[in-house]
Amino acid sequence: MITTTTISDFRKDIKHYLKRVTENFETLIINRGKNSGVVVISLEEYNALQTTQHEFSSAKNEKRLDAAIQKFKNRDSFSKELIEE
Repeated sequence: MITTTTISDFRKDIKHYLKRVTENFETLIINRGKNSGVVVISLEEYNALQTTQHEFSSAKNEKRLDAAIQKFKNRDSFSKELIEE
């Protein structure tokens, strides 16, 4: 979900807005004037985006991930039991 607010409203109730971002994984857009703004996301969401960017950073990684997705879609995968010690 995306929430939009102004910088003034954000300042008035910063705790409320940040709580919504972190607890509900909402994206907050703070308008700062014409064609200007800031996007606030949770640290968890940011880390997920960074991981995705890294995984697609090379053609080799992208091909490997595409092949894995295709195998999964074709039900051409396997499962393994974890060994607990």
